[in-house]
Parts: sequence; structure tokens; C-alpha cells
Amino acid sequence: MKIGILTSGGDCPGINATIRGVGKSAINNYGMEVIGIQNGFSGLLYKDVIDLSDASLSGILNLGGTILGTAREKVFRKKITSPDEKDQEEIKKCYHELGLDCLVCIGGNGTQKTTWMLSQLGLNVVGIPKTIDNDVYGTDVTFGFDTAVNIATDAIDRLHSTASSHRRVMVIELMGHHAGWITLYAGMAGGADIILLPELGYDMKVIIDKIKKRMEMGKAYSIVAVAEGIEIHGSSERPAMYFAREIEKQTGFETRETVLGYIQRGGTPSPADRILGTLLGGHAAQLIQERRFGRMVAKIDNKISDVPLSEVAGKLRLVTEDTPLVVQGRKMGISFGI
Repeated sequence: MKIGILTSGGDCPGINATIRGVGKSAINNYGMEVIGIQNGFSGLLYKDVIDLSDASLSGILNLGGTILGTAREKVFRKKITSPDEKDQEEIKKCYHELGLDCLVCIGGNGTQKTTWMLSQLGLNVVGIPKTIDNDVYGTDVTFGFDTAVNIATDAIDRLHSTASSHRRVMVIELMGHHAGWITLYAGMAGGADIILLPELGYDMKVIIDKIKKRMEMGKAYSIVAVAEGIEIHGSSERPAMYFAREIEKQTGFETRETVLGYIQRGGTPSPADRILGTLLGGHAAQLIQERRFGRMVAKIDNKISDVPLSEVAGKLRLVTEDTPLVVQGRKMGISFGI
């Protein structure tokens, strides 16, 4: 069998470990031919490929980013629910001209939706979920999340010393457009006093009252962790800047903001993400060998498994008020701004 591997969407720690997991399993255990498709789905359309061998897949386990490159370009110019007939024919033509028996698509929500659409065109595909946001539906965790949480937690840890030394409120903005998983986990692990998530919203009065109460209790500083995707009422500012300004204005306490940004997405993957990517990649190769296409590999109840792409496409895995870590945080007196 001949398989192609592509990576799509934003970069993420652990992609190379996953490429390696797929490729080395396919080559060494199943005797497959493996090619890498460069720069996402656009590489499929332009047949921009490289051969992947056991040797070329060595030495990439600990590398950040992706050796195949990535892009956010959509393969369908029209709406994904009803793609242009010309798009469909071009995609199928490129797939068959490359002689593929299966295409492995490593990516987040948008990628998995596109992968499902390719399966609807009759192509053999397997999806592997990746995103630091941890918001892909159908899996309990995605690789890249652990690394991002480690980086974000380290940043919060470092803010404690500055905040306590200067008796300040420190607001740190973390990644997460629609989902607050990084902010929730890093906020809890880093000892944030207030954690603000896109899914839960906020009440500014609750935030201000919490900070004032802490000061009245003799606690000289507060740490506020906020997800970048939280909706700001009546302002176009970044969340960190908005909350820092409002907190200082309404409490009189010196407040500073930090935006961690793309640092969360780059660099060496954590051991946990290397292992997860390796296991997911190996399971993808097994699915191909068994000709079980149209599925996404997943980690469910601490086991490596897989789910139909039809159950994943177009859905998000989000934090809810009954998420165990939110419930536990509230029991401990941590405010979620509501």
C-alpha cells in the first residue's frame, strides 16, 4: 500500500512525533510506501510531495513544528457542505495520480471536517487530531495540549514572584479562541486566583469584588488567567489589556498584563505529547492496514481508539460549568468570573 501524510492548520508540538509514528509503523511493520505531502492540502492539489523513509523519519521525534510544513488553505473553494464539482474532481484526480491507497490528515477541527468531506468523495482517509487548544470533538485529549499547558503554567509561576514583590494584580492572556482548556488547566496548575474562559463568560463586578476581597484578607496580589477568545463587551482591545485597565480603574490596585502568544505553540514537545503522537500515529497505520477508513484516531478513557469522522466533523469539545476541574476550582475559592 502507498499512503500520504499531510499536516494542516496551525503548527503544534508533537506533529513530527506523530508523522514519525505513522511512517515508521507503516514502513517497518506493514511494508507500506510512505510519502509526505508538503504545505497542507495545497500540497495535495499541487502534488508537492517527498518520499519518507525510515532514515528520513529519524531524528525528528523531539522537533517542534512540522517537517512537512502546514497551511490553512481550504481544498474546497466553495462551502465545505456543498463543494464545487470542479473542486471535487480536481481533488480526486490528484489523489489518484499520486497512487495513494490512503491519505492521513493531521490537524485540528477544520482539518478533520475537511478529512470527513474527502471521505464523502470516496477517498480513503484517516484523521489524526492535533491542536494545543484541546477542543477536537471525539477525543479526550490532543497532542500539543500538554506542552502548551506546561509552558503557560511556567509563565504563571514566574508571574507570582513579580506580583507579590510589587503588590500587583497580574493578568495573563493565554491561547484558546473558542475553548478555554489551556487557561483552565494552566490557571489551576499555576495557582491563578481568577480564571476567565470563553465558554463561561464573565461578570466584571464579580471579578472586581474577588480582587478587593483578597486585598481585604491581606493577600497582597492576585493572578488573573484569561483566554484570548473571551468575548469583550464594547471593546476591541485584547482581553489582557482590557481586564488590566478595568481592574486598575475600578480597584485602584496597580495592574499589569502579559500576553504569552505563540510561545505556547512552538518548541520542543513534552514527553507526554511525544508519546501520545507516537501512539496515535501507530494506530493510524493499523487502521490503514485493516482498511478501516473514514475514521479519526483518538484517546478515549485513557485508551488509544478511533471514531467515525462523521461523528467529529463540525463539532467542538468545550469546557462546561460541570467540568471536574471547574467544579473543584470553585470548591477551593477560585473565581471563574461568574
